[in-house]
Order: sequence, then C-alpha cells, then structure tokens
Amino acid sequence: MMKDLKAKYANIILRPRITEKANLAAEANTHTFEVSSEATKNQIAKAIEVFYKIKPIKINIVKNPTKRVFIRGKKGTKSGVKKAYVYLKKGDKIE
Repeated sequence: MMKDLKAKYANIILRPRITEKANLAAEANTHTFEVSSEATKNQIAKAIEVFYKIKPIKINIVKNPTKRVFIRGKKGTKSGVKKAYVYLKKGDKIE
C-alpha cells in the first residue's frame, strides 16, 4: 500500500531546492522544493507526508516565469520553476 502511495506522489515533488537562501530558511524550519507545474498545495502536503512522514503546518507556492536571455551573442530562454515553501513544526526535521 505504501508503494502505491509513493508511486502516486512521485512526480509531485521534483527535488529539494539547494541555494543559499533556501539553506538559511531551512534553519527556521522552512524547506524549499521544486514541484511539478500542476501540483496543488494539498498534493504537496500529501507527498511530504508520504515521503518524509512529517505533517507540514503551511505551504506557500511561488511560480517563477520563463525568461528570455541573451548570452554570448545567442538568444535563449531560462526555464521557469514552481517552488513550494514547506513550513514545519519546531521539533520536526527533513533529512
């Protein structure tokens, strides 16, 4: 049964976002994840519970749009991303 749940939520959370800002936020029990563009707050909360066995207090979602860039004489695009800020209780940790 647990295998079925993991398979269901495997494509919701793509990867943890490891940046300097995210590491500072993690010290205050706020973890940052890159999530699927179709993911909702409820789906993200369930995925966190299934994979990390922790119930989040609150989830905020931020969408960074796709941007056009001009680097070394070439035009291109910088892909957009959808981030989820997951707030945890004081004693909880994600490893």
